[in-house]
Amino acid sequence: MPSFKQSILHAALAMALAMSVQASAEPSTYDIVARLNQGPGNVTVTETGRVIMSQHQFYEPAYSVVELKGTDAIVPFPNAALNDRTGMPGLKLDSVLGLRAAPDGVVWMLDNGMRSGVTPKLVGWDTQADRLHRVIYLPPPVTPKDQFVNDFAVDPVHRRIFISDPAGGADAALIVVDVETGAARRVLQGHPSVVPENVDLVIDGKPLQVKDAQGHWVRPHIGVNPITEDLQNEWVYFGPMHGHGLYRIKAADLADDQLPPETLSQRVERYADKPISDGISIDRDGNIYLGELAENAIGVITPDRKYRRLSQCPNLSWVDSFSFGPQGWLYAVVNKLHQSAPLNGGENLSKPPYFLIQTKPLAFGQAGR
Repeated sequence: MPSFKQSILHAALAMALAMSVQASAEPSTYDIVARLNQGPGNVTVTETGRVIMSQHQFYEPAYSVVELKGTDAIVPFPNAALNDRTGMPGLKLDSVLGLRAAPDGVVWMLDNGMRSGVTPKLVGWDTQADRLHRVIYLPPPVTPKDQFVNDFAVDPVHRRIFISDPAGGADAALIVVDVETGAARRVLQGHPSVVPENVDLVIDGKPLQVKDAQGHWVRPHIGVNPITEDLQNEWVYFGPMHGHGLYRIKAADLADDQLPPETLSQRVERYADKPISDGISIDRDGNIYLGELAENAIGVITPDRKYRRLSQCPNLSWVDSFSFGPQGWLYAVVNKLHQSAPLNGGENLSKPPYFLIQTKPLAFGQAGR
């Protein structure tokens, strides 16, 4: 039986631990902007304040990309025709996840094409002129058979788009797209900065599991997913979703198609520790925001390269993507993706509402990023 002194010591340790957890995560530092009936994928906000969201393909949405009108109305973006996968042949948005609003008013949408088995592509829509800006196709070998082009960063200085492709894990890579010519290159394939680590994602006590082709339960490990670029367009930050490291490389090096692959690999820098996370964003001071998936939390990696939680709440169930708005707010979408059929052994346990939230960042950022 423990002594009185031991009991006091245990109580003191428990109290200290509780105080430490409270200090590291403020429970209600966000607001719900909209309750959504369809699971969102990613979000971007234009400089004029338009909120554009992809709807996650794991939930089989009617529209791949939508715009929020007010606090509850959802309309297809940029229009219904481009989202109509069952209509006449032609350009269609099939399976968009990543999207970003560029400073010039173009909203870029990354369509992995997986629902219909079509070639992945980038589609740019000019929101100022309300017309198609450009389509850039990403055929093999830039995208392998197991591609899952997911998220990206737009660099207006180097005129490049940097895409994360977790693919099958071992063949994860970044894709560099020249916006002027449409030329694309697959780089850093298989590099430690993009392949997943052997770490499992456990949410609410339940490990993320899928069934393989033989019907066996396996715990997926997903490669590079989070990616963003600082506001100076100097550094690109990225890392595997299933991984405890965030990496960076100079945008100029990624943009240089004359740089040998070995040299490019050597210029990757491990920047900081991170939890298992999906999308990320960055403010003008270099604070990097992410969703801590295992803990239903939002956190930040500060310029001293240390991670800390900002918010933690059951409502923050798989924070997938971030975007700054023009008024300084940081927006994010919450989609309970671990409960979707593809990540839950074929059984969909996810139910609305899903959320678009906003939180006050440590510093202002750039709208759309």
